[in-house]
Amino acid sequence: MEIPKEVKFIIDKLKKAGFEGYVVGGCVRDFLRGEEPEDWDIATNAKPVEIGKIFLRSFSDNKFGTVTVLTGSENPRLKEIEITPYRIDEKYSDKRHPDKIKWAKSIEEDLARRDFTVNAIALEAGNLKIIDPFSGQKDLKRKILKAVGNPKDRFNEDALRLMRAVRFATTLGFKIEKNTEKSIKENSPGLQMISKERIRDEFLKIIMAEKADEGVELLRKNLLLRYIVPELEEGYGVSQNKHHIYECYQHSLLSLRYAAKKDFNKYVRLAALFHDIAKPRVKQGKGLNATFYNHEIMGARMTIQILSRLKFPKKDIEKITKLVRYHLFYYNVNEVSDTSVRRLVRKMGPENMEELLQVRMSDRIGSGVPKAEPYKLRHLKYTIEKVSQDPISVRMIKVNGEDVMKILGLKPGPKVGQVLDILLGFVLENPNNNERSFLEKEIKKLGKLSEKKLETISQKARKQREMIEVKRDAMTKKKYWVT
Repeated sequence: MEIPKEVKFIIDKLKKAGFEGYVVGGCVRDFLRGEEPEDWDIATNAKPVEIGKIFLRSFSDNKFGTVTVLTGSENPRLKEIEITPYRIDEKYSDKRHPDKIKWAKSIEEDLARRDFTVNAIALEAGNLKIIDPFSGQKDLKRKILKAVGNPKDRFNEDALRLMRAVRFATTLGFKIEKNTEKSIKENSPGLQMISKERIRDEFLKIIMAEKADEGVELLRKNLLLRYIVPELEEGYGVSQNKHHIYECYQHSLLSLRYAAKKDFNKYVRLAALFHDIAKPRVKQGKGLNATFYNHEIMGARMTIQILSRLKFPKKDIEKITKLVRYHLFYYNVNEVSDTSVRRLVRKMGPENMEELLQVRMSDRIGSGVPKAEPYKLRHLKYTIEKVSQDPISVRMIKVNGEDVMKILGLKPGPKVGQVLDILLGFVLENPNNNERSFLEKEIKKLGKLSEKKLETISQKARKQREMIEVKRDAMTKKKYWVT
């Protein structure tokens, strides 16, 4: 990999103006790992006003002195590059933002305020010289996440770093260093000082990771989950019944694992994690015959409370709650009618049905069964598509019975239906025929035919429609490998 030309250009301009410039933070970590950084950050000994004079196409809107330079790059990750003066952060009263900052003199001082050693590495773009005062490269190779300096100080400065540690460990596949992990547990109550929006964002990044289930378990082991989704911890050690080989909490994690493995979206992943969240509260009885009546209804209510508390958007709450509420739908081939399936589709919304089935698949694998999509689930997919298809009927055409009666001067009767059946046949043969002007002309022609001739043609049109319906149904069955 190479440092992008946009980054080199900015650092060259800083140097020509007599200042230093280093690539810093997570982008250096990713660069050294051979991964393309999400964004690029630069640190310098120039002050904000001086940076603004060097880069006229820039803006600054925060109290930490960060200046954003507009590069004009076609690469979305390089359109804006942030430049921040070396700084030292002083006391963090809110465990999130420094009460006061002061400008530092060296890159080493700036790196000392950062969270983890792998994020406290600076890179000189020109000759790729590395500034690494905290042995971050060594930790990168060992895949260790370690706090810079005293971990207690780092977490007291910014309690969101408690969750960021778990997120980095999850997404990078690192282990948290022993003293750092100990400090996370000791300082975990500090997470209560952080805004729910920031907690939500970090939690979502963990949920969307490849090993999301391991991330949630890390949150629990490090005493953080109790301040994020304590309801999940209620299921830890709670046994189920003869239909499940795993305890409630473990089942939830395994369901999430499958959803992540299949790269399902955030709605499905969260629903997979929360679908049985109410079981510990509604459990009755013990052992193999324990019951969990209405856990899906209670679970939906709890999901609303959890997601609202974490400040999720209303539309996300509604969708995930529906997935939890209806995850327990019943379906057996030849037992459940099309009407029942149509009712489920109406409750969920057609646009959410595929995700509901994905939650069911995650639930199945999380329960220890070998197949995510057995025959009856494929048959349900077929039935859903069948009941969701527009029926082939005279309502599809752009004229109706009243038009036929008006044009031909008829009263309600069989002849009106026969004409509409024939018109529908014309449209099925060629969809371009579904134009009012064409259909009105055909109505006039058909009105001149004898009753016997009209009946013969209409019967032929009905048979044509039946053949099309049978063919369409056969194609839908073939799509889902059902009979």
